[in-house]
Amino acid sequence: MGKGAVGKNIDRARKQVETRAYHLLEAAELLKKVHYAKFDETVELVVNLGVDAKQSDQMVRGTVVLPHGLGKSKRVLVIAGGEKIREAQEAGADFAGGDDMVQKIQEGWTDYDAVVATPDMMKSLGRLGKILGPRGLMPNPKTGTVTFEIGRAVKEIKAGKVEFRIDKTGIIHAPIGKMSFGAPQLSENAHALLGAVWKAKPAAAKGKYIRHVTLSSTMGPGISIDAGEIEQTVAAA
Repeated sequence: MGKGAVGKNIDRARKQVETRAYHLLEAAELLKKVHYAKFDETVELVVNLGVDAKQSDQMVRGTVVLPHGLGKSKRVLVIAGGEKIREAQEAGADFAGGDDMVQKIQEGWTDYDAVVATPDMMKSLGRLGKILGPRGLMPNPKTGTVTFEIGRAVKEIKAGKVEFRIDKTGIIHAPIGKMSFGAPQLSENAHALLGAVWKAKPAAAKGKYIRHVTLSSTMGPGISIDAGEIEQTVAAA
């Protein structure tokens, strides 16, 4: 598909989106209707928050297990020792080991999508910060990826656990599924994510917390979500 064809498709898709706010289910149905890409696009929720991302006490981050997963099982690497390696393997980890895995990563290995470690291995992982950090894969106790409950952590990631965090401008971009999902599945995943973002509201946040929500896809237009539905979702969270 040439650049001209892509541009025409984008324009055609945008013209079908009215300048109003949509309910999540309606927005998901519309996103699927205007879909033109030849691949199974990722669908994401963009959440604008009323926080100052420069203030450490207004950081927003957390995790949520989406009810319908993400459509693709993540390759999970566990860095642990002894019995915990076996526990990881039994829970479905794709790779499990100790310092041998640390060495492999240092040598340039990147064939994994999530990393979980036991607290006692974090000393060894310290030298991997520059490798795993930029990819958002460094294990962290706040997101449940530094834990002795290895089996549970692996199962949650495999079930569709999503990590979210604000960027420098106070916006969260988080995947909620694939274009091949049904509109109800995308809507329910979006509701789950919004509920988790609400629960992660920092005490220092002032004024309106969730300011604006947009549903979009890799190549598709952004669709504004109705504020009333957002309020109902967070009230039920």
